[in-house]
Amino acid sequence: MIVRPDAAFLFKHPAHLVALGFGAGLAPVAPGTFGTLVAFPIHTLCAIWLPPLAILGVAALLFAAGVWACGRTGRALGIADHSAMVWDEVVAFLAILACTPADPYWQVFAFVAFRAFDVLKPPPIRHVDRRWKGGFGVMFDDVLAGLYTLLVVLLAARVLPAAAQG
Repeated sequence: MIVRPDAAFLFKHPAHLVALGFGAGLAPVAPGTFGTLVAFPIHTLCAIWLPPLAILGVAALLFAAGVWACGRTGRALGIADHSAMVWDEVVAFLAILACTPADPYWQVFAFVAFRAFDVLKPPPIRHVDRRWKGGFGVMFDDVLAGLYTLLVVLLAARVLPAAAQG
């Protein structure tokens, strides 16, 4: 049975709260975009105390939590990769922000690039998204979109080196 998540579902189990990005996944349109936005305040808080490499470590721990949370929540929703589950976007974009210049223009550029890769799912992302199920599959395809995003940011920074130093 497929369940349409709501606020009651969100608070029914801690895994649901995590998988649904603290409620961002309940957005009626573009839940993945709203989930991606959740990474900004998390990154801002982490960056106060942690260097970028440590933030990547935090993202790795949050990835592991996401495998559990998305696996459990997907089973409860009846769809392995329900669109309301946005923790994968949160974690992938947190890792991207840790590797992106702190300048807001670069962060917005990375945001747009990540959303494009997450939606368009170029190879092998679409293959992974279709083939790998469960919590790991939900989380991993966004890691690939994140790697594509970082490659584009790196190439743009190489072409525009003065802008990347901001």
